[in-house]
Amino acid sequence: MLTFNIVSLMPQMFEILKMDGVVSRALNEQKLKLDLWNPRDFVLDAHNTIDDRPYGGGPGMVMMIEPLVDTLEEIQKSLAKANKGNSKVIYLSPKGQTLSHKKSLELSKEKNLILISGRYEGIDQRFIDQYVDEEISIGDFVTTGGELPAMVLVDAVSRLIPGVLNKAESYQEDSFFEGLLDHCHYTRPEIFKDLKVPEVLLSGDHKKIAKWRKKNALLETFKKRPDLINNRELTIEESRLLQEALKEQEQDLNKRK
Repeated sequence: MLTFNIVSLMPQMFEILKMDGVVSRALNEQKLKLDLWNPRDFVLDAHNTIDDRPYGGGPGMVMMIEPLVDTLEEIQKSLAKANKGNSKVIYLSPKGQTLSHKKSLELSKEKNLILISGRYEGIDQRFIDQYVDEEISIGDFVTTGGELPAMVLVDAVSRLIPGVLNKAESYQEDSFFEGLLDHCHYTRPEIFKDLKVPEVLLSGDHKKIAKWRKKNALLETFKKRPDLINNRELTIEESRLLQEALKEQEQDLNKRK
């Protein structure tokens, strides 16, 4: 069972994960665990000080190293007492490598993850240098704090833990599973305002449907994320399917003219 230890000044934000959805069900079924730690609980001064002005000047405040270290040490003591072994410390930061399916799958195999959610202008660099194993970003933008990125990571990783989703196929057909975007999906009604579901999906021929889905996934990736195609060595069959899809798309456009 994977345990997420979340370090946050706003632990109440994570209560939403317990309320509904895949993560909530996994927590209830004890397929994963979520422990929340507030650095303010480890501050002893009368003013409950957790941050201070940055050396060298500049706007904003910086989270101090001492409360973070005290929190981390308490987490590690708790893990040792429960005989849960080592844990990986991750700081959610715009400077980190972007979270990917591959990284999520890698993290899903860990037993313990400690996620550090920063606030203000960030955290003291000495904590990052000495105690953080990895920095992870959820994109090239900045959020007010690390709580939302941490929740994204928890959700992305949790659904890859065996048994969390009802069927393994639920994530094996997701975007990025094979380095491609997901194929398009359709449901009832079969016709809506002259918009029809692709006939092959109504055929009942599973071999043809599988071929259409692979072809469509290649086309979607080529149109929307060509970088994924460029970074992936297509097989001869995939190249053929992509060329077919592009030709069919061109023919369809010509019909509409």
